[in-house]
Amino acid sequence: MSWKSTADQYSRISIALHWLMVLLFILIYASMELRGIFPKDSDGRTLMKDAHFMLGLTVFVLVWLRILARAVSVAPQITPTPPAWQSALATLMHWALYLFMIAMPVLGYLILSHNDKPVFFYGVDIPPLTARDVDLAKQIKSWHELGATIGYWLIGLHALAGLGHHYLIKDNTLLRMLPKR
Repeated sequence: MSWKSTADQYSRISIALHWLMVLLFILIYASMELRGIFPKDSDGRTLMKDAHFMLGLTVFVLVWLRILARAVSVAPQITPTPPAWQSALATLMHWALYLFMIAMPVLGYLILSHNDKPVFFYGVDIPPLTARDVDLAKQIKSWHELGATIGYWLIGLHALAGLGHHYLIKDNTLLRMLPKR
C-alpha cells in the first residue's frame, strides 16, 4: 500500500485507515450503548465492556499510523478550492478528531488503571498505569463520558461536512477519501 497521496486522492493506506476507524467507532459506540441491555456482571455485559476497551486501544494504536501517513504526505487538493474559512474549519475539525482519538483511549485506560481493573489487548494483559484511586477514576470517567458525547458531534459533523461537500458544494472532498473504483 502506498504511503503517498496523489494530487487528487489520499494514499491507499490513509483511505484504509480512515474507513477502518469508521468501522471501529461504530463498534466502540455500539458496544458502549448495547452493554445496557445485559444485566450487570453478566457475560454479555462483560463482553461488551471488554470489546469497548480493546477497540478503543486499537484506535489509539492506529491513530499514530494515520498521523504518520499524514506527516509523510500532503493532503490532496480540494477542487474547486474552498474559501479560507472552510479550510481553517476543516483543519480545526481534523485536529479535534485526532485529539479525540488519542485522549479517549488514554482516559479509558486511566479509568481502568485507577479502578485496578485488568486491561486486555488482543490477549495481552496490559499493566495499570497508576495506583488505585477510585475517586480520581470517577472524575476521569465523567471526562471520558463527556468526550464520548463530544465525539458523537465531531464524527457526525465530519460526516455531514463530507456529504455536504459532495452533494451540495459538489467538490472532490469526499472523493479524495474514497477507494478508486
